[in-house]
Amino acid sequence: MKTKTRLLYTTWLSRQAELNNVDENTVIREKQFTVDPSVQQILIDKQRESSAFLGQINIVPVDEASGEKLGLGIAGTLAGRTDTDVKDRDTQDPTTLDADRYECKQTNSDTHVTYAKLDLWAKFKDFQTRLRNQVTQQQARDRIMIGWNGLTAEKQTDRATYSLLQDVNIGWLEQIRLNRPTHVFDEGTAEAGKIIVKPTGGDYRNLDALVYDAIAKFMPEWVQGDTELVCIVGAGLLHEKYFPMVDGEDKPTEKIAADILMSKKTLGGKQVAQVPFFPAGTILITRLDNLSIYEQENTRRKTIVDNAKRNRVETFESVNEAYVVENYDFALLIEKIEVQEG
Repeated sequence: MKTKTRLLYTTWLSRQAELNNVDENTVIREKQFTVDPSVQQILIDKQRESSAFLGQINIVPVDEASGEKLGLGIAGTLAGRTDTDVKDRDTQDPTTLDADRYECKQTNSDTHVTYAKLDLWAKFKDFQTRLRNQVTQQQARDRIMIGWNGLTAEKQTDRATYSLLQDVNIGWLEQIRLNRPTHVFDEGTAEAGKIIVKPTGGDYRNLDALVYDAIAKFMPEWVQGDTELVCIVGAGLLHEKYFPMVDGEDKPTEKIAADILMSKKTLGGKQVAQVPFFPAGTILITRLDNLSIYEQENTRRKTIVDNAKRNRVETFESVNEAYVVENYDFALLIEKIEVQEG
């Protein structure tokens, strides 16, 4: 590490101590420190800013490692009338929760930056911002990947085998499978273990018909007409007419930031959203604000190590988090869809 880089690096360490209200020697001597709650919230905000999708769901701090869900969505209808000559009027909790609870699991994001790269970044005025943004952006991508693909929370994860981070935490889709299996539609009658979509001889003539029927069969009547419901789909399921790659006056899509496409066309009367890392052959019908990530307060911890033996600076970071579907009435998972021609 060059002398100029060393000075900038030392200044950055001092700034880390200042921001997190810890003694400077704690950081410099490479000891673990807890990220200050205010800094933790800033990091959450930065992740939401770096991802349009994360900006539309809930990422909220919670006190406990496990407990009842926060109930951020609407629980059900409220309007009614009581014959007070016969009985007292009863109140209703508008945030009534599903029976399942959340449980935060520790997620590690351990990174390093080589001396050579630090020397290169030292030429820029935003040296400290570059150090932060590299990690923040990938942490945001990882959270989306886990949310769609997470199946288990193993003590020892294997990134080589589970390249979509399936073993890091239990994501939203698996939460639906485990806690509300009646809201999972994954088999028709045309072929075992599949839902076949084709003009003739399949379960449905097209995806529109599939979504219309699934909503009518599996979602409560009071939910079906909610205008905030969207159909989240993965790349490859829809015809390119929904998400063309060319610009033009009649372009049917609006690109929001870098990781979500909202189509002006619909499926089953619901707006279509395409998001990164979403499984193929799958549709999730839900409100975006029905999906949450809970981050336990005072569990974001860091240790910064200047590892001269490897010519790099290493950061060991962890946080306890959980992926939560606030209200399963607003979530319908359709999977194992196979679109066939002819």
